[in-house]
Amino acid sequence: MRNTATRNPAAPDTARLPLRPLAALATAAFITVLTEALPAGVLPGMSAGLDVSESATGQLVTVYAIGTAVAAIPLSAVTSTWRRKRLLLAGVAGFAIANTVTAVSADFPLTLVARFVAGVAAGLVWALLAGYARRIAPEHLRGKAVAVVMAGIPLALSLGVPAGTFLGGVVGWRAAFWVMTGLAVALVGWVVAVVPDHPGQPRGGRVPIVRTLAVPGVAPVLVVTLVFVLAHTILYTYIAAFLARLGLAGEIDVVLLVFGVASVVGIWVVGAHIDRRLRVLTIAAAVLFAVAVTVLATTTTLVYVAAALWGLGFGGVPTLLQTAVGDAAGEAADTAQALLVTLWNAAMAGGGVAGGLLLGRFGAVSLPWSALVLLAPVLVVVIAARVHGFPAVRR
Repeated sequence: MRNTATRNPAAPDTARLPLRPLAALATAAFITVLTEALPAGVLPGMSAGLDVSESATGQLVTVYAIGTAVAAIPLSAVTSTWRRKRLLLAGVAGFAIANTVTAVSADFPLTLVARFVAGVAAGLVWALLAGYARRIAPEHLRGKAVAVVMAGIPLALSLGVPAGTFLGGVVGWRAAFWVMTGLAVALVGWVVAVVPDHPGQPRGGRVPIVRTLAVPGVAPVLVVTLVFVLAHTILYTYIAAFLARLGLAGEIDVVLLVFGVASVVGIWVVGAHIDRRLRVLTIAAAVLFAVAVTVLATTTTLVYVAAALWGLGFGGVPTLLQTAVGDAAGEAADTAQALLVTLWNAAMAGGGVAGGLLLGRFGAVSLPWSALVLLAPVLVVVIAARVHGFPAVRR
């Protein structure tokens, strides 16, 4: 007799990825990264418009990262019982409001507050995205689902930031932030139309931080996250100073474009193989980055090759780490994701400070060597965590 039971529309199709809702989540990641990085691309115009120095304007990126780091854990705890779609919409609405205030503000302290609010919204969204992608995808395709969503990161860096910089130069930096508001408003409608809803956790069902850290495999992934991102940020934040030392100050945009395109390729490779080879891909990412910084430290003729290797290695890292921590944490995945987001942004802020100190004390030549030193413990931890954290065979 034919089974006439009605299928739950929110349940994932077991045969394929739900690309439309995943593309909406990828757009949320795109907006998050572009909102963070855009001030760096329109720095001179913002500095003049707000009547502050360029160094002070640069703190608009720092305060965003601080907002993300301090908000991810407490906000994800407070909102753990909220339905996922409602929570995502709240985060995207936060971007719309913060970017609107940034676009109209002529007061630097008010702009700082708006940027902090945008960072808080980012903390909310980042703690949600990977888990949401895993929920709406078939179990055997969860790694690919996270890869699709995380593709928003290299796309924002390789396409969004240059486009925003160009727009800011042609029609002004305020117009660039108005465009960001428009994207966020459009995304609200897209999420409402195509993203399936899921319930939050039962009241009292969220796993505490201490218990989450005690889950085998969670701590190694978090350590790798902190150190890997710190190594990347030390070099990436001051890549302009490093290239200027090599006499390539006029080629910064091309080098970053090569990095961005290679990052897109890297995340494509990760997405194609992560559900079977997470451990191998994570080791390969660290090795590629290590080779890239070694090339940068020892030669001045292979900069573009190094940028390509760096992007190829780092592009898939967000997907690899968020998938690894989700696999390891199990029922504590939401708390583990919030911890990962916090450490990621703490590493970004710390990398900016550490890189600045290294640049001032030892010069730009110290930056790739410092990254190389940090990558050694990354490889040690990944190789050692072969049972839990980065297993040879995923559950």
